[in-house]
Amino acid sequence: MLDRFKDFWQGVVLAPFVTLFIRLGISPDVVTLVGTLGVSVGALAFFPRGELFVGVMVITAFVFSDLVDGAMARRLGRTSRFGAFFDSTLDRLGDGAIFGGLLLYFAGPGDSFLYTCLTLYCLVMGAVTSYARARAESLGMQAKGGLAERADRLVAVLVMTGFSDLLDLPVLLQATLWLLAVASTVTVVQRVLMVRRQALADDGSARPA
Repeated sequence: MLDRFKDFWQGVVLAPFVTLFIRLGISPDVVTLVGTLGVSVGALAFFPRGELFVGVMVITAFVFSDLVDGAMARRLGRTSRFGAFFDSTLDRLGDGAIFGGLLLYFAGPGDSFLYTCLTLYCLVMGAVTSYARARAESLGMQAKGGLAERADRLVAVLVMTGFSDLLDLPVLLQATLWLLAVASTVTVVQRVLMVRRQALADDGSARPA
C-alpha cells in the first residue's frame, strides 16, 4: 500500500541526499549498512529504557536509507543481485531490532508479559511473511502483496510507538500490536494460498494429458 509513495520520496524529498552521496563517492551498500546500524542503535539503545519517542526519532532519521540506497544504485547503474540480497538481509536485521527493542521494553519498564509475548509474535510473523515471499521466488513463483507488507508494518509500529509515548497513551501501541499480529497472520495465509494456487496450476499443466 505505501509503496505508491516511494516515487515521491525518492524523486522529491530524498533526491538531494542521493546526489550528495554520489558526489562524495559513497557506495549504496555503505548507505544500506549505516542505515541499518542507525535503526538498530535507535531501537536497542532507547526502547528498552522506555525512551520510545526518542528511539522513534533516531530510527526515522536512518530508516529512509532504504530508499536512498536503491535510488543511488539505479542512478549509478550498479543494481546487482548482491545489492538486492544485501539490502533484503539488512532489512530483516533492522526489523528485528525494532520489534526486539519493543519486546525488551515490555519485558522491562513496560512491565507486561502479555505484550512481551505479542511483540514476539509480531516479530516472528514479520519474518515469516518475508520468508514466504523469498522462498516462493526461489521456486519460481510469486508471493508478493497481502494485507500488511513490510512498509505498512514498519510505518504503523513506528508512528504509533512515537505517539503513544509523546501523548502518554500506551493503548495506541498496544492496539497497533494487536492489529499487526492479525494483519501479519492474514498476510502469511494469503501468501501461502497464493503459492498453493500457482503450484497446483503448474502441476496441472505439467501432468500429461
